[in-house]
Amino acid sequence: MAQEILTMLFRTVILYTAVIFLLRLAGKREIGQISIFDLVVAIMIAELAAIPMEDTSKPLINGLIPMTTLIMLEISFSYIALKSRRARGIIEGAPSIVVEKGKIIENEMRRLRYGVSDLVSQLREKGVYTLDDVEYAVLETNGKLSVIYKSDRRPVTPKDLGLTPPYEGLPITLIIDGEVEQANLRLINQDEEWLRNYIKKQEGCEIKDIIYAVQEPVGKLVAYKKGYKKQTP
Repeated sequence: MAQEILTMLFRTVILYTAVIFLLRLAGKREIGQISIFDLVVAIMIAELAAIPMEDTSKPLINGLIPMTTLIMLEISFSYIALKSRRARGIIEGAPSIVVEKGKIIENEMRRLRYGVSDLVSQLREKGVYTLDDVEYAVLETNGKLSVIYKSDRRPVTPKDLGLTPPYEGLPITLIIDGEVEQANLRLINQDEEWLRNYIKKQEGCEIKDIIYAVQEPVGKLVAYKKGYKKQTP
């Protein structure tokens, strides 16, 4: 019995590692961004991994070979879709316009089996609470909704006001949970000694006492100490 349990644990670790590696190999798309094709592959891999995990009489290779084959097919089809617009339309589908010039395209929504309640729900997720603000709405191949506002309803930008804000750049994370991000520290041409002295001077503590620190685009370093508790009134 103990031997069987150890075997199952070992197989679970191996298959879990294999699935993570293979999915990473397939690409870095988030769950909400995957196509139907990607979803089918993910489901099939999960099923294939479960078979040798549950049945220890089956060799691990019986699960690993089909899983690897699926990922190779996924990579191949992704490459084909990248090179051919026609193939991309077949494999991933095409975006569909469901609102055009402020009007709901009923025929297209019926074809997609996409209801008005779905449209209104996804518009709310975008912070749009009335269709009167929408010029175009496009249902993407991953099921997400892209919204183009009417020109007089879109959020005001500095360009609309004739302003030119200074360049901001990218915030650089320097500390996460008391650990220094050495690669990011090198990006700003500083070393750990400089960071340690700064934290000690500004926060009165050590690096290990900082849960998060970031170098803002304007050059200011902001640090957050561990153990902060909400103040009671």
